[in-house]
Amino acid sequence: MRLPALTLCLLTAACSWMPESEDITGLFASSQDPAPPLTLPAPPREVGVGEPALRLTMGERRITALLVQHNGEMRMWRSPDGVVVATDGARVVATAGLPVWIAGSRIDGEDPLDDPAAILGRTVPMRRSIDLMSRNRSPDDMHFGVSFNCRLRAKRQEEAILVEEGCYGGGQGFINRFWADPASGAVWRSQQWVGEKGEPMLVEVMVPPRG
Repeated sequence: MRLPALTLCLLTAACSWMPESEDITGLFASSQDPAPPLTLPAPPREVGVGEPALRLTMGERRITALLVQHNGEMRMWRSPDGVVVATDGARVVATAGLPVWIAGSRIDGEDPLDDPAAILGRTVPMRRSIDLMSRNRSPDDMHFGVSFNCRLRAKRQEEAILVEEGCYGGGQGFINRFWADPASGAVWRSQQWVGEKGEPMLVEVMVPPRG
């Protein structure tokens, strides 16, 4: 996965953790949580009619991020308090304005998340490399090319396709979860690790991008 100028602009602008085990299959939990409804959450008043927006939740912090730049499936979103998130499709590939930043993210080959229905009932391997840095940009806190071995699996969950992605690398493991519309494959809700220990980032599409 190549990161174009959007990520460079993001960097200049400015899941719960699992036991340290190399057994990736052990990361998956048998979640019985019901699927979230396909209806999108109502946007707050400050969001204009039809203006693409995400709702980002990290612990007790909840913010709205508006689309400020896009290039195909690569999009950059910014909140009023300076949190910036870059997405490639539904996947968070870079962040700024948080204690830990994702400076870049690359996937070897195609992203299985591009077609959730194609991996129903299957387990698909994926390798991902992530660059991490702290907000103060200290060289001591920069970790480039952290490699993760991941496994993705998808199943029907009520009115959604649930994709679970378990990853392990650099002595740490995490699970990302994506809920997709079975008809279109569009992901409207996800829980994604964004480089920090603790709660994952909950990403909800409030107003989807056009096209």
